[in-house]
Amino acid sequence: MSGFKILSPLSQFEVSSLIGVNAPILGYLNITLTNLALYACFILLVVLGFHLYGNNESKLIPNKWSISLETSFASLSSMVREQIGAQSEIYLPFIYSLFFFILIGNLISNVPYSFAVTASGVVSLGLSVTIFIGVTILAFSIHGLKFFSFFIPAGTPLALVPLLVLIELVSYLARAVSLGVRLFANIVAGHTLLKILSTYLYKLFSGSVLIAVITLIPFAIFLALIGLEIAVSLIQAFVFTLLVCSYLRDAVHLH
Repeated sequence: MSGFKILSPLSQFEVSSLIGVNAPILGYLNITLTNLALYACFILLVVLGFHLYGNNESKLIPNKWSISLETSFASLSSMVREQIGAQSEIYLPFIYSLFFFILIGNLISNVPYSFAVTASGVVSLGLSVTIFIGVTILAFSIHGLKFFSFFIPAGTPLALVPLLVLIELVSYLARAVSLGVRLFANIVAGHTLLKILSTYLYKLFSGSVLIAVITLIPFAIFLALIGLEIAVSLIQAFVFTLLVCSYLRDAVHLH
């Protein structure tokens, strides 16, 4: 078994250094480009390129990209308006950018030998905690100390106030983690399953001709799972932004 290394299905999510530079700045500074940073920049370029190509300002007839972008914008605008209510337009650019970053990141991660940015706890939990802090600051800026009334449901008996405040506080603080964990766990689970199945399918196809022909049946199921994973990429981007809208609604309206 010497020289043969079995890679874990979770090894595809490891953050590795691609280029490192030691610069004698401020004593000692190490500048490293990781696969996470590279794919994050690539996602940003894809999103910008997608919108620049779909720009319809100089064309009389919109192209397919432009129509798809306008449809996405209208759907997200409707969701933000329904979830947040009045004066929700100021939050639309943030929700729109967040949706496309997560969506493109999820879709790119389905390409073989690519890196799943949203399967990184640094990205998912970083977004989750940052959004949680931002929403809390927004609630304080709008309502001041009245924000604490959010933790006391209307009509609560005085004797139950301490217990319910504790429960509501724990539930509220859990948002900082649950939002990112939901995205992280779904992407990791789906990609890990595909990695395990693809490894077994490769071994089966490498066998005899009869086994390779029989393997076509599980291979068809594998292709269906790939389609399901692509659908999950879209669903998770939508769910993430929908939950962010609900958090913004709670911050604006305190309910």
